[in-house]
Amino acid sequence: MLKVENLEVSYGSIRAIKGISFEVHKGEIVTLIGANGAGKTTTLHAISGLLPSSGKVIFNNEDISNMLASNIVKKGMAHVPEGRRVFANMTIQENLEMGAVARKETHQNLKKDYELVYSIFPRLAERKKQMAGTLSGGEQQMLAIGRAIMSKPDVLLLDEPSMGLSPLLVEEIFKTIRMLNDDGITILLVEQNAKIALSIANRGYVLETGKVVMSGEAKVIRDNPEIKKAYLGGA
Repeated sequence: MLKVENLEVSYGSIRAIKGISFEVHKGEIVTLIGANGAGKTTTLHAISGLLPSSGKVIFNNEDISNMLASNIVKKGMAHVPEGRRVFANMTIQENLEMGAVARKETHQNLKKDYELVYSIFPRLAERKKQMAGTLSGGEQQMLAIGRAIMSKPDVLLLDEPSMGLSPLLVEEIFKTIRMLNDDGITILLVEQNAKIALSIANRGYVLETGKVVMSGEAKVIRDNPEIKKAYLGGA
C-alpha cells in the first residue's frame, strides 16, 4: 500500500534522512521508533508532502513523491501531526468539518461520519461547540484523530499520539488506534514510547540519525536485547 524508496531529506547542508526505505502493507500497523532527532517526524512530513524530499513515495501503486499535500489527502492519506495542531479558535465540530473539506459528498454521508467520530470519542460529542483551544491535551489528541478520520483515509500517519498524556489517556488512545486498524485503516505510527508502539504493531523499523538500522516483526524487535536496553528500559 505504501512504499518508501531511498527517501532523503536535507535541511540546508544537514542530511536529516539518509536514503531510507520501508513498506507498509494494507491492513498493518507499522511503527517507526528511535530516539529524539532520529528522523521519525521528518519522515512522516516527507511522505505526506509537507517537506521537500528526494527518492520515491509510492501510495496505492501511484508515485506521490512530488504531489502537493492537499492532493495526497484526496488520494486517501491522513496525517495526525505531533502536538495535535488543532484549530484552536474553532469549535470541535468546525475542526471535524475541516477534516472533511476535501470530500465532495452529501451532507447525509458526512453526518454519518460525524456521528462515527462522536461514537468513538464520546467526550467530544458532549462539547462539540467548545473551542478546541480550551480542550485538555488528551481531548485535543482525540480531536486530531477524529479530524483525520473525517477525510476517510486508507492510511493514517500518526506522529507521537502519546506525547504529554497521562498513562490512562495513552491506553485509551492506543485502544482507539487498534480499533481503527480493526476497522480497515492501515496505520504508520511514529511513537517515542517504543514499548507501547511495538505492543500493537505488526512490524517495526528502528531509526538512528536518519537511517534504518533494524527492521522486522514487532515481537522480534521488542525481544532484541539491544533494543530493550536502548528503548524499552530493560537489559
